[in-house]
Amino acid sequence: MRKWYSLIDKIYRKENLELAFKYVKKNNGAPGIDGETVFNFHLNLELNIEFLHDKLKTNGYEPSPVRRVEIQKPDGGVRLLGIPTVKDRVVQQAIVNIIEPIFDKTFHPSSYGYRPNHSQHGAVAKAERFMNKYGLEHVVDMDLSKCFDTLDHEIMMKAVSERISDGRVLKLIEKFLKAGVMHSDNFSRTEVGSPQGGVISPLLSNIYLNQFDQRMMSKGIRIVRFADDILIFAKDKKTAGNYKAYATQVLENELKLKVNNEKTKLTNVNEGVEFLGFVIKDKWLGVNPKRIERFKDKVRSKTKRNAGRKLEDIIKDLNPVIRGWINYYRIANIKKLVEKLMGWIRRRLRMIKLKQWKTYKAMHKDMRKEGIKGNGEKMAVTKWKNSNVHIVHMLLPNKLFEELGLIDIAKYDVGLLSNYY
Repeated sequence: MRKWYSLIDKIYRKENLELAFKYVKKNNGAPGIDGETVFNFHLNLELNIEFLHDKLKTNGYEPSPVRRVEIQKPDGGVRLLGIPTVKDRVVQQAIVNIIEPIFDKTFHPSSYGYRPNHSQHGAVAKAERFMNKYGLEHVVDMDLSKCFDTLDHEIMMKAVSERISDGRVLKLIEKFLKAGVMHSDNFSRTEVGSPQGGVISPLLSNIYLNQFDQRMMSKGIRIVRFADDILIFAKDKKTAGNYKAYATQVLENELKLKVNNEKTKLTNVNEGVEFLGFVIKDKWLGVNPKRIERFKDKVRSKTKRNAGRKLEDIIKDLNPVIRGWINYYRIANIKKLVEKLMGWIRRRLRMIKLKQWKTYKAMHKDMRKEGIKGNGEKMAVTKWKNSNVHIVHMLLPNKLFEELGLIDIAKYDVGLLSNYY
């Protein structure tokens, strides 16, 4: 196994620091505890790069504590994020630029999270292939409790030092791990964990969990892992149970992580295996119903009836949500689902227009303008059921929304999972 002895000079090279800032600038992000924004850092870029170069070269760089932010999870609970300062993000990215290629080639082929040229789609395709092509129909769906927050620093540094012998680099990484957390002006030491939100944390978590991946591989056990989302595959339920016991022993006893026994479960392809927002079944890939509801909630928030805005502006605001959703889920077999969702989206937009008419008289006036004959019937423009009547479809046809620029997800090619084999 090759070890790397001299890397710090590559990390503090000005060209590497400038490249690191480009990545940080692209991701933007909130300021850390010092309040400095990416924009402000850029205003004095040359001086800031010189400062980082000198501090790293002379071993004088000291990371700041991360700023603690609590993010509500969609399914309840709180995710703790740690936001480093812009300077720390640049240094972390500079480290990643140099050491990621060293470690990435050692990672398990079924590890997909936060790796170059790897994606959620690739992970889902591999999992589907194990179940439906290789006949490994029984699955252990492993759930880890607060994985990022419980990574053991000693185990972490030992794993990093298996490839890197440059003591200055090891010391710098350890400084970031132990930089601490600021929450409402209160400082807390970090004895364990690598905060979510840090640029280097995804790579460090992969280095850490690669030990688990390799243990499973050495036993001939098929897995797919995306960050801390782990699936383990077996031919029958009894074997899956044995794999679950072995995996739990490795994760808890050797890696000092905590398996969430309430959420960890045995399942199979006939029941449907939930993974990264999808549901994998026998010869079929769908979308997790929770993710459909989450999408609909986002659409609802953008299409409130009392918004008092032009349809063009609402559609402009809505399109990025629709585009992001379909680009992620289009690998699934969702032709009927997208047609149904598209009809529902248009119906919500029609409802907004109904509400803006305020009374049926304004609607009849527009009907006359468009040359649409009606029976003069009085219609309540505030009732949801009336957004689906024939006369409203005539006044507000699908073509109108197309002309206003609304993305039509029913026109996208879907069922593209095989593209990722």
